[in-house]
Amino acid sequence: MIPAAIVLMLVVSVVVGVLSVAQDPGRASITWLGWRADMTASAAILVALGASLLAAVVWRTILWILAAPRRAEKARSEARRRQANDVLSRGFLAAAAGDGVEARRLAKKAAELAPDAPGLVRVLTAQAAEAAGDAAAAQAAYAAMLGFPEMRLAGHKGLMMLAAARGEPESALRHAQEAYGETKRARWAWKVLLESRLGAADWKGALELVKGALERKIVPPVIAERAKAALLAASAAQLEHAPDPKARAQALDEAVEAAKLQPGFAPGVVMAARMLAADNKLGRAAATLETAWRTAPHPALWLAYRDLRTDETPRERAQRLSQLAAVNPTHRESLILYVEMALIAGDPAGAREAARALEGEPATARLAGLQARVAFAAGQPDEARVWLARGITAPHEADWSDLDPEGRAFAYLPLDWARLVLTFAETGELIHPRHERSERSLRELPELPIAYAGSDPMLTEPVLYPVEAEDHAQDDPPAAGPGPRRTPRRLRAAK
Repeated sequence: MIPAAIVLMLVVSVVVGVLSVAQDPGRASITWLGWRADMTASAAILVALGASLLAAVVWRTILWILAAPRRAEKARSEARRRQANDVLSRGFLAAAAGDGVEARRLAKKAAELAPDAPGLVRVLTAQAAEAAGDAAAAQAAYAAMLGFPEMRLAGHKGLMMLAAARGEPESALRHAQEAYGETKRARWAWKVLLESRLGAADWKGALELVKGALERKIVPPVIAERAKAALLAASAAQLEHAPDPKARAQALDEAVEAAKLQPGFAPGVVMAARMLAADNKLGRAAATLETAWRTAPHPALWLAYRDLRTDETPRERAQRLSQLAAVNPTHRESLILYVEMALIAGDPAGAREAARALEGEPATARLAGLQARVAFAAGQPDEARVWLARGITAPHEADWSDLDPEGRAFAYLPLDWARLVLTFAETGELIHPRHERSERSLRELPELPIAYAGSDPMLTEPVLYPVEAEDHAQDDPPAAGPGPRRTPRRLRAAK
C-alpha cells in the first residue's frame, strides 16, 4: 500500500505543478449541508488527496484493531513452536550425551508442545529410552514407528540395533532385510547384510550385494570396485585348493580379475601370479606382478616374482629382480629390493651402496635386520651387532609376505578375509590379521652364526661350556665353534 500511496502523491504533485504554471488555473466549488467552498483546481485536488489518505489511515486502523486477536494467537503459536523446537533440540542433545533422565523428561514435554511433529517426538522418545537403559520402552517406541510409512525405516534401524545389542543376529538381520527392501538408499541395512554374508564366507552373495549397491548408488564406484576385487580374491583363496579342476579354474579366473580391478590389492595379485605360474604362464604372471609393482609396491610381490623361476643361479635371479625394481625405482620397497638383489647375487659392496639410499627412512626392525645382513656380508660383525641391537627395540612391520612355516602365502581364515574385505573396500588400506593377532611369523632380524655373536651373549642364545673336572673350573672355557645356521624357509630360494 505504501508504494501505491507514494506513486499517487507524485502524480498529484505533477498535476498541481502543471495547473499552477498554466494561465488559467481553474476554479472548484464544493457545496455540502448548506456550506459552500470556492477554491482553485489545484487546491481542490490537494484537499481530495488529503481526505483520501485520512480515510485510508482510518480504515487500516480499524482493520488492525479487528485483526488483533488473530495476531495474538499467531504470536502464541510462534512462541509455542519455538519452545517446542528448543525442547526437541535439548532432548536430542541430552540423549546423545547419554543423559537418559533429562532426555525422557524433555521427550514428555515435547509431546505436549509439538503435537504437529509426532515423528520427531517418537524418535526422541525411543532414543531417550535407550539412553536411560530402558530396552523395553525403546523396543515399544521403535515398534510403534513401523505403523507410519514415513517412519518405518527409522523403526527398523532402531529395532535392528536393539536386536544386535541383545545378541540376536537373526532378528537384526531380518530388520535389515526389511529396511533394505523399503528403500534403495538404506546404506546401513546394506552394510549389515554385507557383514552377514562375509561372516558366513558367502563371497558370491556378498558380490551380488556389492553390485546391487552400485546400481542403487548406495556406495561410490571406487568402493564397489575395491570390494569386488577383495571378494574375488577371497573366493579364489577358498577355491584354489579344491579337488575339482573346474573350481581351480574358476579360482584362477577370479584371481586374475581381482588383479585387473585393483593392482594395489597384493593378496589378489600374488594369488593370480602363483596360479598363472602353476599353469605354466610365467609371462602373464610376471606381467601381472610388474603392473602391481608399478601401482603399489609390496613385499609379497617381489617374493612371488622371485619364486616364479627356480632353475637359475643367484646372479640370474638378481638380474631378473632388477627388472621388477626398475618398474618403480624410487619407491621404498624398490630401494629395499635393490639391497636384497645385491645380497642374493653375493655382492657385498653393491648391497652396501644400495643400503645408503635407506639411511633417511625411519628405523624399523625390518630395516635394522636388512642393514645387519649387509654389514655381516661386508665383513663388519661389530656394525651388524649394533644393527641387531637397534632392531630389538625398533618398531616392527607386518610380515607382509605372510609366509608361515609351511610356505603358503596369505593363509587367512574366512573371518580374516571378511575383515580384510571391509577395511580395503572402505579405506583402500590393507590390514594384517595374523600380525594383529601376534601369531608366529618370520623373523625380521637375521639369525647369524653363533660364533659371530659370542662376545655378546645378550644378542643370541646362551652358549653352555662343559666342565670336565673341578681342577679345570678356573681354566678358560674352550672357544665355541660355529654352530649350525638356521635359515627360514622364506629365504631358502634367495640363497
